Amino acid sequence: MTKKLYYESAYITEWESRITQKLERDGRKLVVLEETAFYPAGGGQPCDTGVLNGIPVLDVFSEGDTVFHEVERMPEGTDAVCKLDWSRRWDHMQHHSGQHLLSAVILRLLGAQTASFHLGQEDCMIDVELPELNRAQMDAVEQEVNAEIYRNRVISSYFVTEEQLRNITLVKQPKVTENIRIVEIEGIEYNACGGTHVSRTGELGLIKLLKTDKQKGNTRIYFKCGVRALQDYTESLRILEVVAGKFNTGRHDIADRFEKWEQEQARLRTRVDELQQRLDEYEMKELLAVAEGPVLVHIFVDKPAKELQPFAAKLTSGRDILVLLATEADNKLMLAHNGTLEVACAAFFKQHLGSFGGKGGGNNQSAQAGFASAEDMLRFIDFARKELNHAAAPDAPHTF
Repeated sequence: MTKKLYYESAYITEWESRITQKLERDGRKLVVLEETAFYPAGGGQPCDTGVLNGIPVLDVFSEGDTVFHEVERMPEGTDAVCKLDWSRRWDHMQHHSGQHLLSAVILRLLGAQTASFHLGQEDCMIDVELPELNRAQMDAVEQEVNAEIYRNRVISSYFVTEEQLRNITLVKQPKVTENIRIVEIEGIEYNACGGTHVSRTGELGLIKLLKTDKQKGNTRIYFKCGVRALQDYTESLRILEVVAGKFNTGRHDIADRFEKWEQEQARLRTRVDELQQRLDEYEMKELLAVAEGPVLVHIFVDKPAKELQPFAAKLTSGRDILVLLATEADNKLMLAHNGTLEVACAAFFKQHLGSFGGKGGGNNQSAQAGFASAEDMLRFIDFARKELNHAAAPDAPHTF
């Protein structure tokens, strides 16, 4: 049995203890201490980390009344000097207490219970039993939960007996019947919980609700507390200032300037599409004018690969020709016809691409391919030109 110092105080960061057990399990080096302030993962809260005799503590978990510490290497002797990562612990304390307060306010304002809680390195979230949460409700909850922070209510933790529990109105009944620990937010709620918590709501600093998602009939609320919320605000403000600088405006005018920018981009996109269509028509006339034989082959220098397909479709529309178009921009090419020819484009690629380091696919009428290098693509084009001219000839036998 391990004495759990984190139940005596969540603020213990350094202590000395005695190693009572050392073992290896599935390649993991595990140590059991006589007493520990390292919190094991549980109740939605991750474990603490830190050092034991200068050796990194990688993971902490409990089995029954015993707390196991996974260490990077096995310590010598039985004396242990321990120090936990306080910034990680403080983040967990702020978010776990913040979750209790947030859930209590949602229950009070909206009548919705919290179904689950997750505290990750990036995201912190709760799933509440509501099909949706609108903006007005989000704002009301955020205002009220921060008002409770400003009231600086006392948060206390203690163990109770089953008899004492009968006189306490809990948010949810605990799953255990002994060693029941209550976390009480003064004037707000009583909650059965084994996690680490701050001592007053004021230590949360602030709670910011970020966004919501629908989750199996419930609503998932993403939020941040305290230090993490401040860091997020600082980073968001930095990004806003950068964007404001790009638009040469104040950050409060960014939305208006961005809307005008979107309108201008739409006008430019329409104009570019018109010019692209004219350019395609001009290029098609030039290519058709110099085309020889049943196969039209052309290599573009900088045409984006995504433009090859629509260009090929225009080029073959109403014309019984086979086109092989390539671009040096990203070493891709396209083989296509209008469906009147016997050449199966995908089958041709499947039969020959591998010999040139190419990969691709498609259907009988059109197929696309990509190559690791320009040299491989050019070698394939030289080969394909000869093969396809023969295959597309009016009296040629077709094998693909």
